[in-house]
Amino acid sequence: MTRCVPMVMVLLGSLSVAGAHDTWVETNTNLVRPGDAMHLNLMLGNHGNDHRDFKLASKIDLAGCTLTVVAPDGREYDVKSDLVDTGYAPKEGFWTGKFVADQPGMYMVAHTLDAVHHATRGIKSGKTCFVVTSSLDKVPRDNPGFDRPLGHALELVPLTNPVTPMGPGLPIEVQLLYQGKPLANARVAFVPRGTTLDQGFDDQFERMTDAEGRASYTPVDGNYILVSAHHAEPDQQGDGYEKTQFSATLTVYVPQLCPCCD
Repeated sequence: MTRCVPMVMVLLGSLSVAGAHDTWVETNTNLVRPGDAMHLNLMLGNHGNDHRDFKLASKIDLAGCTLTVVAPDGREYDVKSDLVDTGYAPKEGFWTGKFVADQPGMYMVAHTLDAVHHATRGIKSGKTCFVVTSSLDKVPRDNPGFDRPLGHALELVPLTNPVTPMGPGLPIEVQLLYQGKPLANARVAFVPRGTTLDQGFDDQFERMTDAEGRASYTPVDGNYILVSAHHAEPDQQGDGYEKTQFSATLTVYVPQLCPCCD
């Protein structure tokens, strides 16, 4: 693969809310031709309704953050250093950029954040996938690599391909890992953009993981789906913090029509 030209778009909240919000990463599309720019968004928010909506909040200092693109051959490209701030004020706007790649196949965008606030350590991860393909009309189905764990403390790993094929009626199945092992009986939310989940447990958009940490949801129309999960360790203490909270997100772009399902 030739040298990528990385820049990335990030929308985060202020460090003061880092322990109470989730981060996620998304792209403007899930398919792009070789040499075209892929625009990436790393966001913070969905703080309302117990982390079960799709709303943004503020912007944070990038200290403690990582942002990488993992190519089909496994090489990682650090895109954090090329971010550009679009906001007028420290807590407004977002960081923005792009990533250009010419190697066909499955790419993963990965983000982590580790910060302490009000005696709570927040450890977060976010992922999404996109495919580089020579044809946007006839997209090959075989694009492996989406189910590769990245070793995040709490991580959502797709078990079904989140890009090819993907569309309404095709399930999004994930496995939730904590410290590399399946996490059973954990709540996983599948939040379509524009939807606020019901209070308590929303059985339309939420699932409990099985013994292998697996959960599944089938979208009914095209949208962005934010998959999120949380885990708390009240007794995990350290320098400056008395407890630890983990969160993991996976964003899936669901096109209204699947180009490789025709």
